[in-house]
Amino acid sequence: MRELVLGLRLLFGSGPGNRARFLLMTLGSSLGVCCLAIVLAIPGILEAQDTRVLARQPVTPRSQAGDAVVDGYPLTLARTDPYGSTPLTRVFTARGTRTVGPPPGLRSFPQDGQVFVSPRLHELLRQKAALALLVPGEKIGLIGPAGLARPDELMAYVGTSRAELSGGKPVERFGELNGPPPTLDAVTLGILRFTLAAVVLLPLVVFLSVCARLSAADRARRLAALRLLGLSKKGTQRVNAAETVAAAGLGALLGLGEYWAANQLVSRVGLPGFTWYPADGALTFQTLVVCLVGCPALAWYVGRASAGKAAADPLAVRRGAVEKAPSKWVFLPLVAGLGVITGYCVAAATRHAPTSTTLSSWLMPSAVLLAGVGLALSLPACSGFLAQRMARSTRSLSLGLAMRRNEAEPGGAVRVAAGLVLLVFAASLAQGVVIELDSVAKNTLPVQTYEISYGELSGSQRRAIEALPGVRAHVVTLNPSFAAGSERSPRPEGVVATCGQLRRAVRWAEGCVDGRLMRLWDRGQPQEVRAEAGDDVRFDHLNLKMPRQTVRYRDHEGIAILRNGGVLVPPAVLHPEAIPRNASLTLVSAPGEKTVRTVLDGIGGVAPTAGVITPGLIVDAFQRVAIVKTLLTVGIILGLVIGVAAYLVAATDRAVERRPQVTALTLLGARTRTLRAVQVAQVVLPLVVGLVPAVLVGKMAETSYLVTGGGTVFWDGAGVPVLLACALGVVAVAAVGALPLVGRRIDPELIRRD
Repeated sequence: MRELVLGLRLLFGSGPGNRARFLLMTLGSSLGVCCLAIVLAIPGILEAQDTRVLARQPVTPRSQAGDAVVDGYPLTLARTDPYGSTPLTRVFTARGTRTVGPPPGLRSFPQDGQVFVSPRLHELLRQKAALALLVPGEKIGLIGPAGLARPDELMAYVGTSRAELSGGKPVERFGELNGPPPTLDAVTLGILRFTLAAVVLLPLVVFLSVCARLSAADRARRLAALRLLGLSKKGTQRVNAAETVAAAGLGALLGLGEYWAANQLVSRVGLPGFTWYPADGALTFQTLVVCLVGCPALAWYVGRASAGKAAADPLAVRRGAVEKAPSKWVFLPLVAGLGVITGYCVAAATRHAPTSTTLSSWLMPSAVLLAGVGLALSLPACSGFLAQRMARSTRSLSLGLAMRRNEAEPGGAVRVAAGLVLLVFAASLAQGVVIELDSVAKNTLPVQTYEISYGELSGSQRRAIEALPGVRAHVVTLNPSFAAGSERSPRPEGVVATCGQLRRAVRWAEGCVDGRLMRLWDRGQPQEVRAEAGDDVRFDHLNLKMPRQTVRYRDHEGIAILRNGGVLVPPAVLHPEAIPRNASLTLVSAPGEKTVRTVLDGIGGVAPTAGVITPGLIVDAFQRVAIVKTLLTVGIILGLVIGVAAYLVAATDRAVERRPQVTALTLLGARTRTLRAVQVAQVVLPLVVGLVPAVLVGKMAETSYLVTGGGTVFWDGAGVPVLLACALGVVAVAAVGALPLVGRRIDPELIRRD
């Protein structure tokens, strides 16, 4: 306790410079704790949303035999339809004679003709009156937050009569444990946690360590003086740790306050594709323990470790002795992580990629984390070795001075460059995660089709939908009609389209003649329709003869837009304003996510009440991918902020520490331009030494991650130029940021004692 009190007394009684440094340490720690709290809050937000979804699931009453009991219980029937690229959930309810508590977020069950809507749906209903056809009835209130997963969810409870809801399920209470799948399944959530740990937590540890070692040289000299005055080794370390712990503890409190303010603000604004209520992001007990205990504990460890040299050899510190070369053991984490990563890369190259196993799920993240830690730990040794070789061979005064300084103080490379090096390493890994998510969620079909009932569209709506951006083809499909008492055997369907529309809808077509009835024939598809030329074909009130002329075409792999053996009907045969009862409008677009979103949103804007069938596509998947990409973007932004902040703090601190040497060189006649070149070289060399292996190891880590992910994409060559551009940008920013750190003012007082 005596050493802790001494450390605090030295902190507050050692002049304004040390107090300013303590303030910087506190602010830096608060920024790091705020970023850490954001990362820790994400799983809790998702869990809170899934909990509310489960709480609104109806529980069906069962008899002793296991059958559903309907008598007197309210009925519910849920329907989820795409409104554009967003799911719209409608729950139809009918009251019963038994008293049952209403769903969460409602004050009571809606009566017949009454509707409760979510706030976001209420806004859309005011903007688009046609949407009211989907939720018929009088709007009597809004669904409360307890009944919605997210503030922007589209949901409605529609009251109907029991006669209209004969197919509904009885409900005795709400809160079914076996509800819909969670927003993010366990595998995707594990991937997200692992990526955020690599993108945010690795640079965060470096940043907090940098903040805890501000003015390390001055503090080491002061601690060495205390050691020479008779303070024990452990006491010297505790004195230094007291200051770092005080800054980290105060910074943790400020960081939690910053997170609370950020949560209140951002939750009300929302992120693209992801919104939440402020209560979802409330600080949990685990987050408080990690931030209030873990961060000061890290500061305690760093404080004791940084004071180790002053406690063990105080005379060497006071006399400015040259630092010992880093131990070769610092390469062990990098070698271990790189060995596992290389093994997976070789397995992929030899086409022996392992399937996703429990061993890989633990081994791969551990290898990536070891590689990241190894890059930071091995940086001083690599930088010092290269600086020694360059200092011996160069004839440039600026480069020689810079290399001699890096050779004498290799530990400074970690503080200046480690944050940006880990940022580039993590950016490559995050790129691999995005690639895997895109490959998993990507539509494997060569095209995407959208089927809409022809009778649900007016003539103007139909023309507007056919002209939507992204729609490359459209055809009208006529289903065959059957006479009363006739045999319902497979019959040809009609396809109303021009030859140009037909060619754009399928892979290729030949022999088509506009204005003629023609038979459709695809040799690659089985022929289910047995119709000969001249047979009667009926489509509602349209009676045709099976033609003899044939159009040969080839449909897309995995999806049949046209039915083999059908009839190509010229549009002129069908009256423009005719609305066949058994017909559907089929749109064709590219399968890309952006194109599909554009088409679905366009359909929702033109005909919001029309039902859309999208074969091979689940609209909920759009929401999941959007959430993951948004959270990854947040993680990358946090990692960027932390990496840049670590560089700025470390570079500024190192420049301040070097003021006596800069002043001495200035008095000896060194020009300002030379000193600035020295400062830039001192910063750029450790960065280049760290960024080159960071890019290489990062690409290997990305490849090994893709190998263990079970996808089909292993080698991402398209991401290399982006990664190299990021690395060059980091070097350029670091070089420009180092220029103003050498001033023109000469203060001989800085070298008075020397």
